[in-house]
Amino acid sequence: MSKLRKTGFNLKPGERLDDLVRNDLKIIQRPGSFCFSIDAVLLANFASVKKGDLIVDLGTGSGVIPILLTTRQQVDHIIGIDIQAEAVDRAVRSVAGNGLQGLITIREGDIRNASAELGLGKFDLVTANPPYLPAGQGKISPNKEIALARHELCCSMEDVLREGARLLNSNGRLAMVHRPERMVDIIFTMKRYGLEPKRLQLVYPALGKKPNILLIEAIKGAMPGLEALEPLLVYDEQGNYTKELMEIYYPGR
Repeated sequence: MSKLRKTGFNLKPGERLDDLVRNDLKIIQRPGSFCFSIDAVLLANFASVKKGDLIVDLGTGSGVIPILLTTRQQVDHIIGIDIQAEAVDRAVRSVAGNGLQGLITIREGDIRNASAELGLGKFDLVTANPPYLPAGQGKISPNKEIALARHELCCSMEDVLREGARLLNSNGRLAMVHRPERMVDIIFTMKRYGLEPKRLQLVYPALGKKPNILLIEAIKGAMPGLEALEPLLVYDEQGNYTKELMEIYYPGR
């Protein structure tokens, strides 16, 4: 944790403060705009985080992934970058409210230019929860923030993987959450940019349901060899969170 003291959360009209249930961390969200979901929590838990890591979170939104990553290991620093000024503003205030200014920096910027802005080959880990849907697929939300978070309007999966590969040092890791139906494209594109897929996990809503979340991690310049992890179920037969999911959401309880 940062040595800076918490400053209190500066909420604006229409915003709420959500409890992240870890280290007394909280986050500012605005109902009606894009709010983080289980995808971000799963990614923050899935990514391989090592002590001293220098990390970039591409498309950081509310800043939830950088904030959660601070509970994993004593990392060097985390940079979150997002193109949306309103989301960046909330993330900056969440970081300050949690006293994490010395550990997390939130920047407004375009993922498509991330390596030019942040530097080539400097980072140990890149995380990303990018838009899942191509621009021509599905109904685009009239809410700009939600539209940009869900559809590839300003950033595609290839943009994320290209820039992630450029940001990473040799043997650096890229962890991403996406949709299972895009697995082939993701793996193909990773390998195209020198990212070798090493760990993969499918998340199922419940037994008998199709997987709806894909977690995947690649290493830059690694030898081939993909480990498929045990599938993760979200709900049990009674409709409650499974033990595995509870351990992710409420560690130590």
